[in-house]
Amino acid sequence: MSLSHLDPEGRARMVDVGGKPVTVRTAAAEGRVRMSREAFDLVEAQAIKKGDVLAVAEVAGTMAAKRTADLIPLCHPLAVDLIEVRAVLDPALPGVQVQSRIRCEGRTGVEMEALTAVAVACLTVYDMVKAVDRAMTIEGVLVLEKAGGTHGDWRREASPR
Repeated sequence: MSLSHLDPEGRARMVDVGGKPVTVRTAAAEGRVRMSREAFDLVEAQAIKKGDVLAVAEVAGTMAAKRTADLIPLCHPLAVDLIEVRAVLDPALPGVQVQSRIRCEGRTGVEMEALTAVAVACLTVYDMVKAVDRAMTIEGVLVLEKAGGTHGDWRREASPR
């Protein structure tokens, strides 16, 4: 199998999707931020000085998904129809779970937009809470599923924890 982002000489290139059919494309991704119990309690109480961590993370993820082609050099700019980013507290971590779902009608998939939304939402949580806990970790950023396109639908068997 060859990599589609390399030309015959091995140089990076943007894939020509002009001949592909326009179909509904969707993708979902997830990630999480582990933090200390003290930091978790402050986020839960909305006592972080920078504001509502979960709301700001969701907006940041949404904004990032719209800018994916500006951030990832070989991504196609897409007119997305739906961006959902959800950041929720998970006391079992303790920390924040982030999920995204992206949809468009296009010639290429939206996996990178879903991953970018989650990654930036997680980075935003870190940025807002770092004054309380610099040892936070961002983990498990991955695609959960994708649908549409010539390669068909795909779903991860089980999300690793």
